Amino acid sequence: MTADPHRLVLASSSPRRSELLARLGIPFEPRPVETDETPRRGEKPEALVLRLALAKARAAVRPGEIALGADTVVALDQIVLGKPADSDDARRMLRRLSGRTHEVWTGVALVAAPSRGAPACEIARACRTEVRFRKLNEPEIAAYAASGEPADKAGAYAVQGGAGRFVEAILGELTNVVGLPLPLVSELLAEMRAEVAENR
Repeated sequence: MTADPHRLVLASSSPRRSELLARLGIPFEPRPVETDETPRRGEKPEALVLRLALAKARAAVRPGEIALGADTVVALDQIVLGKPADSDDARRMLRRLSGRTHEVWTGVALVAAPSRGAPACEIARACRTEVRFRKLNEPEIAAYAASGEPADKAGAYAVQGGAGRFVEAILGELTNVVGLPLPLVSELLAEMRAEVAENR
């Protein structure tokens, strides 16, 4: 029995990404993978998210499948703000974002493994969105950090959660800020499926 060449796998354990991908109405299987997300020396946000998205998709894919990998970072002045180490780190990040415009970058990669003599196919692109925070005061920074919500979030905040009240403006795709830019995903899936169909 061979795998469905259009079977989609999501290389992520993120419930946010699963919820977003489900909006497209395409069946998929979540398949989390372990990836070292440490930025390389001098690596820019766009290069980082593209590299990690590809690494995740490559690690998850099996013959005959298409794997989707994604990675999202928050960047301020081209400096990546990853997931906070603890509540103190979350407060430090939020202070840096207060009253400033930052960038959210998500890399999206699709990988189809070799199948029946056909070559592997890979597509990867990045989406950028600008987000502006209003000026935050210390009590609200402390309260949000203590809520636990920033713990596993890039830049120590979730725009779809309690941090939504911090946002003054968003320039670009909102689903990118949540963690998976759906217009880009749709575009890449159409390209990949066409390429896979042509080569199989």
